[in-house]
Amino acid sequence: MVRQIELAKEQERAAAEAKKQRNAQMLAEVEVSNNIALDRKAEKLRQEREEDLKIVRYNAERIAKEEQAAAEERARKEEKELEIQRLRELQERAADRQGEIDALRAKRAFEEGERKARREEKEKAELARKNARELDLVRRKQFVEREVMLAQ
Repeated sequence: MVRQIELAKEQERAAAEAKKQRNAQMLAEVEVSNNIALDRKAEKLRQEREEDLKIVRYNAERIAKEEQAAAEERARKEEKELEIQRLRELQERAADRQGEIDALRAKRAFEEGERKARREEKEKAELARKNARELDLVRRKQFVEREVMLAQ
């Protein structure tokens, strides 16, 4: 019986040792499993951070591109406005010059009209003097002819 008790104790010790080993093995497996889970969780967090950083970088790049495009658009508009202003100034200068040319033409036309009117007036006066001389000559001739007729 002592032998059986010792054998039972021995079996209990062996069972306890086996249980201990199983528990240790299970703890090791759980620890390995936990480490794997922690590694996966850390990797997932790292990937999420990388994705967040990518999103932040993408948004920053997009905003920078939008700002650059807006700046380029403003520069184009300013350049266009400057070109329009330059063209307006050229158009105003051309209009002023055309106005000056038109005023000069009008002045010349007026002066030409005055010269023509003076010339016509002078020609009329000359014609009137010529007619008066011819009339005077005709009267003298008639007078002389009358005198001659009366004398005869």
